[in-house]
Amino acid sequence: MELKEEGLRGCLTYDCFGAGQQVSQNTYCGRNWMDFHETSKQMFEVFMVMQQLYELIWYLREVQTLQEAKALHKKTGSLLGTLENLAQRSPDAIMQIDIDKHWGEVNDLLIRTSEIVRGRKNQELSLPFKYKRNFMGRADLFATDLREANLTGADLRGVCLIAADLRGLELKRTDLIGADMRDADIREADLSGSLFLTQSQVNSAIGDTDTKLPGVILRPAQW
Repeated sequence: MELKEEGLRGCLTYDCFGAGQQVSQNTYCGRNWMDFHETSKQMFEVFMVMQQLYELIWYLREVQTLQEAKALHKKTGSLLGTLENLAQRSPDAIMQIDIDKHWGEVNDLLIRTSEIVRGRKNQELSLPFKYKRNFMGRADLFATDLREANLTGADLRGVCLIAADLRGLELKRTDLIGADMRDADIREADLSGSLFLTQSQVNSAIGDTDTKLPGVILRPAQW
């Protein structure tokens, strides 16, 4: 709450998926960047790679919990093992990782998972035509009142939901990967069955005690 009051909302919403602890406690064996200035620059660069590795690991672990995507679990497990092994490498080795290559492989699998779980390749948003806007190739639902929309099973990958009104909606099987949810109003909404929701997305939204979240997501203290 103090961070919000001081205008540091970015700090309040940020989540590194556990990469920070991995780098400080394991990769650098507990060394503090403030005490080891000679390695601080490298430590920051390693963290940037590690954060992406851990984000990919987060998504793959969710796939492993989805029974509808059981046919993909073997492939998911293989990718997961590869990424977890990469995260244990030395700092120099981590900096050599081709993270774009791994993003491509994981993204393909996440798209297939989304299609299977949602039961369709795409779900048209049931919105009035005036709301079907686009910004730089992404669906733009900025500040849109979506309370009358049927978003169950919808593909909202990368959609701009900044300040959108989602109060009371059920987002079961709704793919939210990469959706910008800053100040999205999700009070009384049910996101417990949504796909690829992250802690940082939830932290940046407006919710309350009636907002339902997946079990792995913590309810923000500021709610």
